[in-house]
Amino acid sequence: MTDAEHQFIVVEGPIGVGKSTLARLLAESLAAQPVLEEPGANPFLERFYKSPRSGALPAQLYFLFQRCQQLAALNQQDLFAPVRVADYLWEKDRLFARLTLDEAEFALYEQVSRGLDVQPPKPDLVIYLQAPVDVLLERITRRAVGYEHHIEREYLVRLNEAYARFFHEYEAAPLLIVNAAAIDPVNNAADYQELLAAIRRMRRGRLYYNPMSARSI
Repeated sequence: MTDAEHQFIVVEGPIGVGKSTLARLLAESLAAQPVLEEPGANPFLERFYKSPRSGALPAQLYFLFQRCQQLAALNQQDLFAPVRVADYLWEKDRLFARLTLDEAEFALYEQVSRGLDVQPPKPDLVIYLQAPVDVLLERITRRAVGYEHHIEREYLVRLNEAYARFFHEYEAAPLLIVNAAAIDPVNNAADYQELLAAIRRMRRGRLYYNPMSARSI
């Protein structure tokens, strides 16, 4: 299988799992265009982590518009655009909205989202990075992003569970589920090369990847 057979790869997973860094590495290895979120540009994100109740709606709407603009720009590019590697699925926006907004806020979010009429490009491979909450907390602490110091464990537990439910039912694209707690492809070159080989082999269906063995599920 050649790299060119993957035209749009998405790396997903909860906060702290390493999806953005892995997406950058893959983009470099595959000579691809990175499509990355910019959480640091969201002026409401720190407010949300400090006070989820008051900061959830503006933070979520900011991300909604940011992702909408980014994905719309991809669709406007020509048919011979390069391979792309993104660090988010469009569907994750609704996942976070359902998790963080109350019923009235979520109804407003749904109304706004429907009005945008987004037609996101369909990925031909999704890489879902899994890790326990303790691993996520350790990695968040290690990378020392200021506003992330306010992230609470309970929020990560709920987020991890939401991702697990979402990908348990996900069938829109081939799915590679990676045990990201057992490998460190960001800092370990051997781990990265093994994972890259698994990504290049991935054609269809669903595969659960562990560092020493990969098995179909």
